Amino acid sequence: MEFRNKVLVIEDDSSVSFYIKSVLEGQGYDVIIAENGRDSETFASSHCPDVILLDLGLPDMDGVSVLKQIRSWSAVPIIVVSCRQREQDKVLALDNGADDYVQKPFSTQELLARIKVALRHSHSSGSNRSIACNSRFEVGDMVIDYSKYRVYIDGVDAELTQNEFRLVALLGQYAGTVMTYSDLIRRMWGPNAKADNQILRVNMANIRRKIEKDPSHPRYIFTETGIGYRMADE
Repeated sequence: MEFRNKVLVIEDDSSVSFYIKSVLEGQGYDVIIAENGRDSETFASSHCPDVILLDLGLPDMDGVSVLKQIRSWSAVPIIVVSCRQREQDKVLALDNGADDYVQKPFSTQELLARIKVALRHSHSSGSNRSIACNSRFEVGDMVIDYSKYRVYIDGVDAELTQNEFRLVALLGQYAGTVMTYSDLIRRMWGPNAKADNQILRVNMANIRRKIEKDPSHPRYIFTETGIGYRMADE
């Protein structure tokens, strides 16, 4: 089967993302679209893209925050594609881990050339794109299948809701590490979300009813009282 490089386009303007998708697919790339910052990290880990195109003006969070989040665990090439023209915006993006900066409106040929350069540098360096970019995470009898957006217990679909899956997927990416309540809220609902731990507790109670044999004595997701949650890693 022919290998096709995969590009994740993080862009809220559907006309722009549709145009980029059409151009890239015409050049033999597989393309995934994330329309907001909330979904971007989940897509980056579940789809394992070879290149990310990132707009800075997202509806729910600033693109630089998305850039820093992804760069904290992945070395995938990230090309910022933005209408911001100020020199300080370019410097800020590059300082926070962007590999390149393309200003809108852009030339199609220029964008394709920048993607090829990013891929060439990535392949020649032999860098590991991600420390958490796997299609599956397994612990005990639980399997998180990032490509199918499903969690299985003993081979049976736990039938999580979208938000429940996203929460489990985030914890799976950082298995063995405590994720604070505030960090989870920010990653799930954006930086402007109300700092209310109750919404996390409700989601977690529902998740445990679906994945734990005895929710009062969890085997997979543990509560670190007053701090946050931790996914088992063995």
